[in-house]
Amino acid sequence: MVMTRKKLLQIIDRDKIKEAIERAEHRTSGEICVSVAPFFWGSVRKAADKAFVRMGVGRTKDRNGVLIFVVPARRKFVVLGDSGIHECVGQEFWNHVAAAVSEKFRDGDFTGGLVRGIEKIGEELAAHFPYDPATDKDELANDVDFGGK
Repeated sequence: MVMTRKKLLQIIDRDKIKEAIERAEHRTSGEICVSVAPFFWGSVRKAADKAFVRMGVGRTKDRNGVLIFVVPARRKFVVLGDSGIHECVGQEFWNHVAAAVSEKFRDGDFTGGLVRGIEKIGEELAAHFPYDPATDKDELANDVDFGGK
């Protein structure tokens, strides 16, 4: 099944995801990004790594950016945390996020899965990188990226 941008917009509620990112980031100096790709052949992990670089997730001041990269047509996704947050939470945390997202994705609820993942990531980011209104700067866009791979 080929996923066009129009089809992706029908299964992913961009506004709900953007709102979830903004809510989460209001509690942390960390950054959360979501990229949704159309169907493609090849490694989803490699495409996620490219999106991580293209979107600047690894350029945050505290190295506390997180990317959720989704390929709905393949029912696959990758969650990548930069070194600052990964050092604080370890691989087990990312496994828990992946399980929470997968649970919703299995039911075809891509928006719900993304929102749940964003909430879990936001909670951990807030615990390790709390929000300080005097110094916080929104370093990355909060909108869903449909730039693909």
